[in-house]
Amino acid sequence: MKNLIKVERARHSLTQAQLADKLKVSRQTIHAIENNKFNPSVTLAIKMARFFEVTVEYLFDIEE
Repeated sequence: MKNLIKVERARHSLTQAQLADKLKVSRQTIHAIENNKFNPSVTLAIKMARFFEVTVEYLFDIEE
């Protein structure tokens, strides 16, 4: 699943650690999601979308 977390994080001038702190997850979790090594839970995906004020569909693109 492709995602735009890194793009949105950069747009908001946040480090991985800062975003992780705001979402109450580890920096390693953010790193793994950005590098497509881990798919977030539905709850975390919604939290991310709300934080960036975008839709889940915008942030995450399911490759078919």
